[in-house]
Amino acid sequence: MSIPLLNYNPASQNQRVAGYEVPNEDTPRIYRLEDCNGSGDLEALIWAAYRQVFSEHAILKNNRQGNLESQLKNRSISVKDFIRGLAKSEAFYKLVVETNSNYRIVELCLKRFLGRAPYNQQETIAWSITTATQGWGGFVDSLIDSTEYQENFGDYMVPYQRRRYKDRPFNLVTPRYADYWR
Repeated sequence: MSIPLLNYNPASQNQRVAGYEVPNEDTPRIYRLEDCNGSGDLEALIWAAYRQVFSEHAILKNNRQGNLESQLKNRSISVKDFIRGLAKSEAFYKLVVETNSNYRIVELCLKRFLGRAPYNQQETIAWSITTATQGWGGFVDSLIDSTEYQENFGDYMVPYQRRRYKDRPFNLVTPRYADYWR
């Protein structure tokens, strides 16, 4: 029996407040499966998913998941399941999970899958306990099946960084390794 997710109080962060900003070049592009009319649009959606999950701008061919891509192109799986498959892939596990601590994994995954940084240390600890008790797959399922994920991205939208006000996006300021590896 696993331990339930610990309670934590969400802090006030920009992604929790409705915005009034005028769209500009910093506004994230939103990729939805229903907006894909041709193969080029679908390839752009797949590329956006890789970029969001792996946080790499030069996706290596050997990290690509051809089986998942084929299922998504045939509409056999949703974007949500594609993201889940990428997160549970061996490539993601080797590149991200094996090289970081549980706290760092929680920080990276909240940014990449929910589009926001952790609210506070209590949330990081709560999700870290989930990782330790349910394993990597259970943690990924808990994040992707969460109410927050469903309300913000649903089944057919690639996650993106919500309400960015800092200089650069998460994927450019969050290095692959934590400070203790450097």
